Amino acid sequence: MRTFTTAVQNIINNDQFKYFFLIKLSLNNTYYFTSHWNDITYDSQTWISDGGMFEVDSPKFSSILDREAYRVVITDLVDQIGDEFRTGVVGKPIQVFVGFLDANNDPLLGTGDIINIYSGFVDTPTVENTWETKLASIEGTSPMSDLDSINLFMVSKDGMDQRSSTDTSFDKVFEDSEINIKWGKK
Repeated sequence: MRTFTTAVQNIINNDQFKYFFLIKLSLNNTYYFTSHWNDITYDSQTWISDGGMFEVDSPKFSSILDREAYRVVITDLVDQIGDEFRTGVVGKPIQVFVGFLDANNDPLLGTGDIINIYSGFVDTPTVENTWETKLASIEGTSPMSDLDSINLFMVSKDGMDQRSSTDTSFDKVFEDSEINIKWGKK
């Protein structure tokens, strides 16, 4: 169960709470974006408010095992993120945090006040240019994305030798050999 600081819990208990996002993209360069209207200094970094954050998926909680991916969209008018995509970003880390505003609309930035809602890796980067705006969309992998992976393993002496020449566990896979197995207790 996730626990919150007292300040965050008090804000969550109020049904009219306000929040902001912090996005860390560790691509070929590291980018720090926030949806807050001002730059935010958190964790010794300045999170840029005018960095073009356009859309962030809401956190999804699921009681079943699924492959739901996470999506972040950034306005990319100067083609900075698009250039990153062209040099290759698949597999690079992405983190999304949520923070809350107090009654004075000031961000809570204390230890434990910022909540990590997504950590994953870039899976599908795309750029959409509509002539009015250019959007860089990053789809992050689901924590369950490896459920679709297929790994081949050759079950033979030669197959094991490709992994480890000292492992003899498959040396007799295709040979006839007789062994006696004792079942039960003596």
